[in-house]
Amino acid sequence: MTNKVFCILFVFLGLLSCKKDIEIIADNDAPYYGELPTLLLENYVNRLYIDLIGREPLDAEMDKDVQFLRDKDVTLESRGELIKKLQFDTTFVEGDSSYKFAYYHRMYDMLKVRLLEGASNNYIGAELGNHYSAYLVDSVNGNMLDANKKLLNYHKLNNVLIAEMQYYNGVIEINEVHRRMVFNSVYDAINMNTFNFINAAFDNLLFRYPTQYEFDEVYKMIEDNTAQIVLGGSANNKGDFTYLICNTKEFYEGTIIWCYGTLLARNPTTEETAFLMDSYFLDKDFHKVQRFIMKTDEYAHFN
Repeated sequence: MTNKVFCILFVFLGLLSCKKDIEIIADNDAPYYGELPTLLLENYVNRLYIDLIGREPLDAEMDKDVQFLRDKDVTLESRGELIKKLQFDTTFVEGDSSYKFAYYHRMYDMLKVRLLEGASNNYIGAELGNHYSAYLVDSVNGNMLDANKKLLNYHKLNNVLIAEMQYYNGVIEINEVHRRMVFNSVYDAINMNTFNFINAAFDNLLFRYPTQYEFDEVYKMIEDNTAQIVLGGSANNKGDFTYLICNTKEFYEGTIIWCYGTLLARNPTTEETAFLMDSYFLDKDFHKVQRFIMKTDEYAHFN
C-alpha cells in the first residue's frame, strides 16, 4: 500500500516538473508612435488632406495637425479624430467654406469620375436644359408621351446635380448617390444600349460582370418591362433594377473594394471585408470605412 502511494506521488511530482514554461516573445510590445520623425507625420497629414478634401494643407494647418498628433502620441484614436475633423467639421475655412463642405464636394466629384467619366456639373446642366427644351417642344405639339419621357430624363439628371447637397445634409445615403449616377441619360450615353448598360452597372457597382443568368433576367426586365428575379429581389424595369442593385450586400462590398483601391491601391482581404461589413451593411456609414483604412500604419506609411 505504501509503495503504491509512493508511486502515485512520484508520478504527480513528475507531471508538475513537466509544466511548460511561459513563452515570452521578444520585441512584441505595442508600437509607440510618439517618436516618429516629423517628416513622416507631415506626409501623413498631407495625404489625408489630399484624399479627403482635394488639396494640401496650409502651413498653419500642417503645423497644428502635426502637433495635435504629436501631443496624442499619434495613437489610432488621434488619427481618427483628425480624419473626422476633415470629414465633418463645419467651422468656416476660407476657400473651402468648411472642411465638411470640401469633403462632400470631393466625394461627389470622385463618384462622377468613377461612374460618369468626370462629367462636369456645367455639362450635366447643359444636358438638363436640352431635355427641358425638348419637353416644351413636345408639349406644345401635343406629343405628351414623348414629352413625359423628356421630363423624366430632366428629373433624373437633376437628381444627379442635387445629390451632392442632399448627401451632405444626410437626406440620402451613399447607395442612393451611386444609384442616381447610373440612372440618367449621361450614363446611358457612355454605356450605349441595354447590353452595355447591364455589364457596366455590374462592373461599376459590384466589381464583377453578371452571370449569364443575371444578364438574361435583367435584359428582359429592362427591354420587356417584365418582372424578373435577380440579386435576391424582384424588379420589372430599369429604374427598379438600379434600386435593387444598389441595395444589395454586394453593392456595399463593392464600395469597400473601391475605397481600398483608391486609398491603398489594392483589394481588401476577405477578413478585412468581413470585418467592415459587420457594421457597414447596417449603418451604411461609408465615412467610417474610410477612417478604418486611413488610420492604419499601411496607409500612413508608418511601418
